[in-house]
Amino acid sequence: MKQTWRWFGPSDKTSIDDILQAGVESIVSALHHIPPGAPWSKDEIARRQQEIGRKNDGSPSGLQWEVVESLPVSEDIKKQSGDWLEHIDNYKVSLKNLAEQGIEVICYNFMPVLDWTRTDLKWKMPHGGTTMRFDLVDFAAFDLFILKREGAKTEYPQKLTAKARQRFEQFNPEQCRQIVDNIACGLPGDTDKLTLEDVRRHLAEYNHISPEQLFKHFTHFLQEVAPTAQELGLRLCCHPDDPPFPLLGLPRIASTEAHYNALLQAVDIPANGVALCAGSLGARSDNDLPGMIDRLGDRIHFVHLRNVKRESDGIPTSFHEDEHLSGDTDMVALVQAILRQEKKRRAAGRRDCSIPIRPDHGMDILDDLSRLGQPGYPTIGRVKALAELRGLITALSHPSLAAKI
Repeated sequence: MKQTWRWFGPSDKTSIDDILQAGVESIVSALHHIPPGAPWSKDEIARRQQEIGRKNDGSPSGLQWEVVESLPVSEDIKKQSGDWLEHIDNYKVSLKNLAEQGIEVICYNFMPVLDWTRTDLKWKMPHGGTTMRFDLVDFAAFDLFILKREGAKTEYPQKLTAKARQRFEQFNPEQCRQIVDNIACGLPGDTDKLTLEDVRRHLAEYNHISPEQLFKHFTHFLQEVAPTAQELGLRLCCHPDDPPFPLLGLPRIASTEAHYNALLQAVDIPANGVALCAGSLGARSDNDLPGMIDRLGDRIHFVHLRNVKRESDGIPTSFHEDEHLSGDTDMVALVQAILRQEKKRRAAGRRDCSIPIRPDHGMDILDDLSRLGQPGYPTIGRVKALAELRGLITALSHPSLAAKI
């Protein structure tokens, strides 16, 4: 497995020098300053490669940009509205420019409006560190009584609605503001200025789009861009919904193995693939992650290794980000499945026999608590996670065990 690290660019609290000390092999990054729908120029791509390739003192870092996460799909493409056809053409231009700069793996998602959703970004763990959490009751309280979304009353069971009402009545103004800010972190735009009316407007634009219609839009997108990626020697991979169940009345089409089978069959070529995020998919009790690696493995182009603890077996459910070797996903079985897939690829002579993985998310511990980095991307928490995963990978790859995989 190729051990990678997500870097958000020069403003990231974790520097390239820090990342080198973690012992990673390559970088996952994106041009977040370029708005969705606009093309990525060769100059901008090269500039990021140069930033990754230098240490603070200007000497070579030895690191390269391995995976793009994400080349964003615009809301216009998802809705097939506005400038969506131009945006698809621009997406192809970006793919061509990335290929010319030697980058082959392109991760994206097709989640409408929300990139991810948590109700608490600093939930206190017993050991004193903090983690991100999705509290279903808090979320329902936000949806029903703060956002007051039209149609929300019919979507929640009576028992959950009663709990949400009771929780909302206990919120003080600061708690209300905080939960809005936490949820807004996964919404488009400047979260410092995003209002509830902005959220309602974004959601209203999907009122007429069913899951079936969104999948048709997704299929059209894939039919346009996946053949281009195939011609360029690129590997596209779709990140799952996070969390993997419907929220705020929005359609979800990348939450289960059945969803992924449908998207792979829609354009059945190697370039159309999967970014398997163990944390996102692991928030559903009916997702068999090691089995998904075995069954979808030849089309898995990128893996996020993280773990969550579900707080019930229901769907949807509350959950929190757990330590990478804890939680509800059997990380040993999952890593074994990835190693099995890599073994098959080596036997088949595939160039992509080493699957890029990264330690996704992590708990804020030690200096992370005062560093105020990107939510979910602590420096020390991820170093700890990568060390645990590296130890697991090393052990399972040992000749005494590898033959049994």
